[in-house]
Amino acid sequence: MRLRYFIYIMTNANNTVLYTGVTNNLERRTFEHKEKKGSTFTSKYKITKLVYYEFFATATDAIAREKQIKAGSRKKKELLIKELNPTWKDLSDSFI
Repeated sequence: MRLRYFIYIMTNANNTVLYTGVTNNLERRTFEHKEKKGSTFTSKYKITKLVYYEFFATATDAIAREKQIKAGSRKKKELLIKELNPTWKDLSDSFI
């Protein structure tokens, strides 16, 4: 099985805070955030809803994309999310 790397954007219940991260296991990492085992930032702001992700063949590509997204404005992040997920539903619901 070939490893895949993901960049993802998560938010809180009111969609007021956006968090961008990278992982090699999106399902596990999303669960960690929901269980408040993510970063201090995500625990503090109750970041539990997965609203966007992309996958890559290499960690290098995923990290480069993460940096590109983090460097962008909130408006650019919102446009990315709306392309994939116009209603901002929790995409991790499909993991269950």
